[in-house]
Amino acid sequence: MEEARRFVIQQHDATRLHWDLRLEHEGVLLSWALPRGVPWNPKENRLAVQTEDHSLDFLDREGDDFDGRFGAGRSTQWDTGTYELHKIEPSKDDPTGAPVKLVVTLHGRRVSGKYSLFSMRGSRDWLIHRMDPPDDEHRKPVPIGVRPMIATPGEMPVDSPSDWSYETRWNGIRAIVTDDTGRVLITGADAADISIHFPEIRRIGRALGHREVILDGMIVPVDPTTGTVLHDRAGLTRRLNITSDSGARNAAKTAPVVFMAFDILWIEGRPITDLPWELRRRQLDDLRLDGPGWRTSPSLSVDEAYGAIDAETGIVAKRRDSVYTIDRPTPDWIDTA
Repeated sequence: MEEARRFVIQQHDATRLHWDLRLEHEGVLLSWALPRGVPWNPKENRLAVQTEDHSLDFLDREGDDFDGRFGAGRSTQWDTGTYELHKIEPSKDDPTGAPVKLVVTLHGRRVSGKYSLFSMRGSRDWLIHRMDPPDDEHRKPVPIGVRPMIATPGEMPVDSPSDWSYETRWNGIRAIVTDDTGRVLITGADAADISIHFPEIRRIGRALGHREVILDGMIVPVDPTTGTVLHDRAGLTRRLNITSDSGARNAAKTAPVVFMAFDILWIEGRPITDLPWELRRRQLDDLRLDGPGWRTSPSLSVDEAYGAIDAETGIVAKRRDSVYTIDRPTPDWIDTA
């Protein structure tokens, strides 16, 4: 019986976050860089850039790689396992018989399924395609253009304070951050794409990794030296007037912002808007968002909430059992059953 072939998928935080798929074959690791990871949806092909074969010691290699050969950045083991090789098709044009198509079944801790890898003629670019149904038949593609729930002005709740949670009312731009396996989209309250203006927030994909999530929050300016939040929208208006990547990168150094996340609406193929806020908040906290361009909005005690009111910054009060409702026609992706 043929010995099981091994594979590894490494998350590589280099110039661009990507995932390296490596398949053991004839004493080497056939390798591809996957800019958006391994697809779970059979309806979606994803890019797979073929790289040179790697040695077998990359099966368990982690850490920083600065040898100049395979690129700088931190590499971590994202998944490992064995695979079945169903088909390998050699090139008719290459005298070395280099493969141009493979069909494999991966048996990993995170990824399992039948995949086809095939080259696009005349290019190093390949595509990776899932051939069998997803493991979770109810999983849905991450939606784009979600609009946020709008808070209602009111008085400070005085009855049953334990039923409420409190947060600072941030003065900034309401935004939805959608991360589709490293591809980050930032949209405003009207669902307009504002991603180009905030490159420091787009790097949140590095923190979220191989996940699909939708976050609700506020873009707020911070002091470039101390990182302290500034309650002043003037700098944000200037940021929105920038129309080039280079201009936005320069502004990120002189007038930085952070995305202050305070809710999570979607995770790994499912909306969670019908869960109580308290459960959504636990999932948000589990992401441990604390980076140069993103943070989790901290919860306040009752005393801190009254202090925030006195400081005229304002607060947002949320019932712990409240669901996330949208003031517009219900999107198709929300399960109302």
